[in-house]
Amino acid sequence: QVQLVESGGGLVQPGGSLRLSCAASGSFFSINAMGWYRQAPGKQRELVATVTTDGSANYADSVKGRFTISRDNAKNTVYLQMNSLKPEDTAVYYCYAYITVVTGTRGYWGQGTQVTVSS
Repeated sequence: QVQLVESGGGLVQPGGSLRLSCAASGSFFSINAMGWYRQAPGKQRELVATVTTDGSANYADSVKGRFTISRDNAKNTVYLQMNSLKPEDTAVYYCYAYITVVTGTRGYWGQGTQVTVSS
């Protein structure tokens, strides 16, 4: 069974920084693309950033220049460094990963971590 466990959320003032982490555990062959999504109250879940196995990253326009996604393949972990946070970044942030298991490759979600940007 595969699990994605996020950490690092919390309350931060506008302009502040947070670093989210997401570690994959369980029985699997490989982890392919990984990413972060977020869902604000009353809104649909949206893509924040993705990173491939070789470190190539893509970002939503709303976070470009402020957020950085990275991964440590040896630790099966993906990170999201969030700087210059704005109130509109407030949301539950979810980790996502395409993971190859014995039955094939499929997507897995983490449980979510709350990020609140407020003074």
